Amino acid sequence: MTPERIARIRSVISHRQFDLTVVMENIFDPHNISAVMRSCDAVGIQELYVLNTRIPPHKKWGAKSSASAAQWLTVHTFTDVESCFTALRKKYQKIYTTHLASTSQSLYELDLTQPVALVFGNEAEGVSEEVCQLADGNFLIPQVGMVKSLNVSVACAVTLYEAFRQRWQAGYYQQPTRFQEQKAALERQWLQQKENL
Repeated sequence: MTPERIARIRSVISHRQFDLTVVMENIFDPHNISAVMRSCDAVGIQELYVLNTRIPPHKKWGAKSSASAAQWLTVHTFTDVESCFTALRKKYQKIYTTHLASTSQSLYELDLTQPVALVFGNEAEGVSEEVCQLADGNFLIPQVGMVKSLNVSVACAVTLYEAFRQRWQAGYYQQPTRFQEQKAALERQWLQQKENL
């Protein structure tokens, strides 16, 4: 591995946000999952959760959409809501769902600098009622068009870049010592993986 490649890996890892994650619930289209993965990698998310309670587990993601982002992410898969939320509650203070309800907040009212998990539902029905009940709240992306919805991967990208904006302003991306142990472990893992390819 070249020194330039090692430097690139270290630079990417230095910006990883181990207290921000995305949960995808019953997303049917593997290309949507791959597009979400690409957005996660772009804003420094390392861990991603895939919850499939009503569809078979995905065997692979759309390689073209993810542009190989999947190989750089830690993907946790679950087949029941309870075990997924148990895992989430160990790491994240808040869990928010994208859900249109009378109590939903605007995305721009959320504090995304805290440890937070963001749940996106499937293409047809959105986030399930069970997941909404377990979450700490719902949010929506303000829109003024005739069609009151966005593709799930687009909604995720918009949301993650609001989190990126807030965290950048808070200086999180400029603090290489944040999550130092996790970053060191990830660096060892990535360097070892690439040496074995």
